[in-house]
Amino acid sequence: MGENVTLVAVSKTKPISMLQEAYDAGQRVFGENKVQEMVEKYEQMPKDIKWHMIGHLQSNKVKYIAPFVDLIHGVDSLKLLEEINKQAKKNHRIISCLLQFHIAQEETKFGLSLEEAESLLSGEAFPALQNIQIAGVMGMATFTDDTEQVRKEFKSLKSHFEVLKSKYFPLQNTFIEISMGMSDDYQIAMEEGSTLIRVGSKIFGSR
Repeated sequence: MGENVTLVAVSKTKPISMLQEAYDAGQRVFGENKVQEMVEKYEQMPKDIKWHMIGHLQSNKVKYIAPFVDLIHGVDSLKLLEEINKQAKKNHRIISCLLQFHIAQEETKFGLSLEEAESLLSGEAFPALQNIQIAGVMGMATFTDDTEQVRKEFKSLKSHFEVLKSKYFPLQNTFIEISMGMSDDYQIAMEEGSTLIRVGSKIFGSR
């Protein structure tokens, strides 16, 4: 790993015994994509773990993870941000979030365009959200063997990050994360400036 790259162990569907093994080997950041599974694992695992929500999060499920979640990767609407803010406030917390961008050529992926992100950040509702912290950006590349396309998509996410940093978070040393890269493309992602890579099968083996 590079010095500034955090490995998020994607532990979804994996049993507690496997997570414990990774924990015993020193892993402290785990990524889950289902709220119920994350809550169950949180309750059973050591409390110094940082839990990252890496799947698509529905507004009505935020309340279950708000007491403990460390970072929510896939925020793609003001409505979701407002709900995270509301639940964070109830728990007397500030919850870190990443804005998810649509960088892939596939239609199925969630995410904002740069224009949508800018209108969210410059909108009237955003300053009122005192219990969330935008910590950076996240995006998923197209699932393809074409490494040049993947590289191009990661470059576009990095450039979105730089635009937002200079326009909206120039003085905030908390806006630092670029979550991109998974088991198949994390090396390219790291070359293109990723700070968070989400790796499952390379740690836990394929299902």
